[in-house]
Amino acid sequence: MKKLSILLLLISICTFGQQTVLNRKIQSIISNKKATVGISVLGFENGFTYNKNADKELPMLSVFKFHIACAVLDLVDQGVLSLNQAFLLKESDLSADTWSPIKKKYPKGNVTLSLNEILDYTVALSDNNGCDYLLKLIGGPQKVQEFMNSKGVKGIQIKVNEAEMHQNWKNQYLNYSTTISAVRLLKDFYDGKILSKNSTDYLMQIMLGTKTGINKLIEQLPKNTPIAHKTGSSGKYDNDLTVAENDIGIVTLPNGNHYAIDVLVSNSMESDAVNCRMISDISKAVWDDLNK
Repeated sequence: MKKLSILLLLISICTFGQQTVLNRKIQSIISNKKATVGISVLGFENGFTYNKNADKELPMLSVFKFHIACAVLDLVDQGVLSLNQAFLLKESDLSADTWSPIKKKYPKGNVTLSLNEILDYTVALSDNNGCDYLLKLIGGPQKVQEFMNSKGVKGIQIKVNEAEMHQNWKNQYLNYSTTISAVRLLKDFYDGKILSKNSTDYLMQIMLGTKTGINKLIEQLPKNTPIAHKTGSSGKYDNDLTVAENDIGIVTLPNGNHYAIDVLVSNSMESDAVNCRMISDISKAVWDDLNK
């Protein structure tokens, strides 16, 4: 019993020391930046945690497409929807004034896509039209909020779709999350507590194939590092304000262990390049620390 107590004490001391070193690295990255930076890290196998501004409610932007995909796939698990189910996207479903690879490929609309294809466009390519079509399909943002509530997810609010965020840029603040909530959700998702195993594996594969934000979490990690992630970005508004520059994901280390990381840069007066570089540098610091 005494040996176990000593071992636990040593582990605690080592963990605290690790957090202190990492904190110094991260502080050097974000110091003197005109931005609010929320950061959370959660080691899946070893329980390692790191948090900074982790309880602040920060705008998610397109990160919420992960939450939407979960709500949609829950209906697939229930048999209400099917991944092979086909849907007609009319021209009226495809706004031109938004980021949309679907619109770019099918400018006139009237195209039939499977639910599988719409989910891939929405998550891996962050398609805003695909996002709003999925929200309309399941009953709106409130249905995503209700699903997250049912899973015990705290520190999150989902109230508006992409079209509403484009109508008034201040609406982007209505969809928010804390970073600590996000990494806990990713851990529960990975552990199969949010969706069935089939749906969990399916969404993991889509997120592993994310094409957006290659200059964020993934930029400085070793080539071919598995990272299932979802990005978000607001653009610039009043007096060069960036509402948010975000990335959230599950990273697999060379030893097979995993960690969730969420970095939300909000209310920044820095350039897009600086905002993204902060996320990239923080991701590299965490990787280096947990890969020792």
